Formats: sequence, structure tokens, C-alpha cells
Amino acid sequence: MRREDPANWMWADAVQMLSEAERLQRQLFRPAEQRVGRPCWEPPVDVLETDREVLILAALPGVDPDAVEAVIEDGVLILSGTRVLPPQLETAVIHRLELPQGCFSRRIPLPAGRYDGVRRIVANGCLLVSLRKMR
Repeated sequence: MRREDPANWMWADAVQMLSEAERLQRQLFRPAEQRVGRPCWEPPVDVLETDREVLILAALPGVDPDAVEAVIEDGVLILSGTRVLPPQLETAVIHRLELPQGCFSRRIPLPAGRYDGVRRIVANGCLLVSLRKMR
């Protein structure tokens, strides 16, 4: 392709951007290994800290917060569970399936300190895990 033709370089740039977006999506939901050796995916998380608690927002749309195991081991919060298709979709024709399904597990290093109590709620399609700090 000749770079002088705007249609050619615009098309090349668009294809390159789409390739980069697909690479980033694959990286975001990369597989991990769970303790039992099954391949899993890792949900993206945000970790925020206030003077009273540490908040972890995990992108787990469609996952019941009570079905997510949240364990603290050696200063690391481990979130694990399974994301399954809703029963209504079992017989559906799927044209695109971008949200990862199946086993997930994520190890999140926590800020130094001691925590008392783990609370899980759903907030705007994310799982919000609240760890209250011990004083």
C-alpha cells in the first residue's frame, strides 16, 4: 500500500487499532490456573483504600455475590467462583460471546494491615468486596 493515498493509510491504521483492541481484550481476561489445575480466567479489579476499609471492585457481571468465594490468605484476597450462562440462553443461538464463562480466580495483594469482616454486594454490574480495617 502506498502511504500517499489517505484511504490506504486510514484503513491500515483502523486495522492496526482493531488488532490492538483485540489483544488488550485477550490480555484483560487472560486464563489463570486455579488450585485444582483447571484453567480459569481472571476478572479485572480496582483496589481502593479509605481510612476505614479497603474496597475491591471486580468486573463479574451476572455472578451472584453469594456464589463468589472470598478468602484472605497471607495478605492476599482470593476471589474465585464460576460464571455460567443464564438458563434462558442454553437453547439460544449465540452470535457473539465476549464475556468469559466458567471458572474464575483472582489473587489480589492487599495493603498492609489487618482486616475484620468481608462484605460482598453488587454495584453497577461489579462485585464490591469491602474489607473493614481493624484499628
